[in-house]
Amino acid sequence: MRKKVVSAAEAIAILRDGDTLCCAGFGSNGVPVELILALEKRFLETATPRNLTLLFGGGPGDGATGGVNHLAHEGMLKRVIGGHYGLVPQIGKLAMESKVEAYNLPLGVISHLFRDIACGLPGTASKVGLGTFVDPRLEGGKIGTRTTEDLVSVINLGGKELLYYKTMPISVAFIRGTSADAEGNITMERETLTQDMLAIATATKNSGGFVIAQVERIAERGSLNPRRVKVPGILVDCVVVAAAENHQQNLNGAYNPAFSAEVRVPLDAIAPMALDERKVIARRAAFELLPNAVVNLGIGMPEGVAAVANEEKILKYMTLTAEPGVIGGMPASGVNFGAATNPDAVIDMNQQFDFYDGGGLDLACLGLAECDPAGSINVSRFGPKLAGAGGFINITQNSRTVVFVGTFTAGGLKVKVADGKVSILQEGRSRKFVNKIEQVTFSGPYASSTGQNVLYVTERCVFKLSPGGLELIEVAPGIDIEKDILAQMDFKPIINNPQPMDARIFLPDAMQLNHTLLSISLVDRMQYDAAKGTAYYNFQGLRVKNQKDVEDIRHATEQLCVPIGKKILVVVNYDNFQIDEAVVDDYSAMVKNVTDKFYTDVSRYTTSAFMRLKLGEALERRGLAAHIYETPQEAMESARQPG
Repeated sequence: MRKKVVSAAEAIAILRDGDTLCCAGFGSNGVPVELILALEKRFLETATPRNLTLLFGGGPGDGATGGVNHLAHEGMLKRVIGGHYGLVPQIGKLAMESKVEAYNLPLGVISHLFRDIACGLPGTASKVGLGTFVDPRLEGGKIGTRTTEDLVSVINLGGKELLYYKTMPISVAFIRGTSADAEGNITMERETLTQDMLAIATATKNSGGFVIAQVERIAERGSLNPRRVKVPGILVDCVVVAAAENHQQNLNGAYNPAFSAEVRVPLDAIAPMALDERKVIARRAAFELLPNAVVNLGIGMPEGVAAVANEEKILKYMTLTAEPGVIGGMPASGVNFGAATNPDAVIDMNQQFDFYDGGGLDLACLGLAECDPAGSINVSRFGPKLAGAGGFINITQNSRTVVFVGTFTAGGLKVKVADGKVSILQEGRSRKFVNKIEQVTFSGPYASSTGQNVLYVTERCVFKLSPGGLELIEVAPGIDIEKDILAQMDFKPIINNPQPMDARIFLPDAMQLNHTLLSISLVDRMQYDAAKGTAYYNFQGLRVKNQKDVEDIRHATEQLCVPIGKKILVVVNYDNFQIDEAVVDDYSAMVKNVTDKFYTDVSRYTTSAFMRLKLGEALERRGLAAHIYETPQEAMESARQPG
């Protein structure tokens, strides 16, 4: 048996000119610093290896010079393929100056590419990226004038238009864990994330490549619990024990046991946000939270939504997630982004993106940097600064509801929130609502074509995405529409009687959002669109526990339908709907009764296969055709069919 535990210099000696290097790390979390520094040292001393292709997902760096920023030497890199560049600015600088060939692909696509490389497939087919800068009809994800090869193409598969992303063999992988035994089995008990360590190792090994694992300690052969082994030794060629300073939990420094699920800490100790424009924005976004919802919160401004949810005591009613694989708990902010305090589960990133891409998210809240009249958003590139898309495209294209949050203008904006109103003391130097955005990271027209619910929340107003583009729907108290909104935009949005934003948002006391969240009235859940002759019932998160709940729904239905005076079409959202077994028959009998009285037809949808089966069987027993679809698009399409 060959020796697997070697020095960093011995491991790095395997790299050759022209190799493709895949480096793990999500932001500052789980970065294999020892290996990166050893590679940099070799290059600076010997000028080799040269012309490497660097492949990474979540931008393993600290926003300054740490992580893979150490590899940003001219001649060392020939090509870079990355998901997020915000925390690797030195690599981004090389890309923007066309000193390397460079590509920015969606983080979830790169995550899935690892699996497809492992399977020996020539590429990954995905709807993710359609209509954005990744689409080859726009930019194809290319950065700089030096980049000419097409890695993305448009295909038609199963009657659907998709993007096809080329795979590439991986020569060497840098991965990281906590413990390793002499056979190279790797555990990750002190890591914040499992990332894509297994997928990367498998992809590299099946490419005929070389896998180097950085760990903090060596265990006796056979002593590791096999259920805790994340990367088996058959995939690992050598193991490097890192110096303590090069193997910190994240590049922020200190070890946090709540990030690695070693302990659970009380969240009550987290101080509430100060009442400023950031909290106003976070509070308004929090109104979109629903019971039992699965939510993704992006980095930056969206992080405030978690803080507001914690202050309002509603975190327990929903599940917050982050794209690298954390489910539950409270997502970390700042340089720790990607980790979570008290997570319920930590899964591999490619599996998290399976869930996201398939429509598992009820709500996503992400940043707003530039917006055009069609509702398209740019968060990925600004002049010489390359931020990259990260998971933004996967998340925003596939979440049922998307809320973009950000201040109305940027650069020197000064806002006062007092006496229940907003005052603009000094306007920002840069406009965010412009006629043309620099890069399309989110396509408003694509979202509109899929019927996605999209809001744009600022400290002074709220817009929604309508078929005609951006529509002003809410205005904060103290804000003048002409002076503070329209005069600060490059275009005029659609305006149809905008309403005041909720007054509680602008007061210092807690909003009692827990009461609002749990008491959405049936009247508010059931709306009739006279122009379309269709009623929309939002039963998302509703729980039917007893006969009274059934009768309440019957009564609300009658209140809505009787005044209309004719039978109507109904579309019902059953996502996260819960019904106790004891009242299933009573509920289906009530549905049969109101259907006969008031409906021409009913189209229902829920992503829960169990609920589709359960409701379908109950309705069929009552002689009702069980039109229960998986997506709102399918339900709407069914509702539009004649007869």
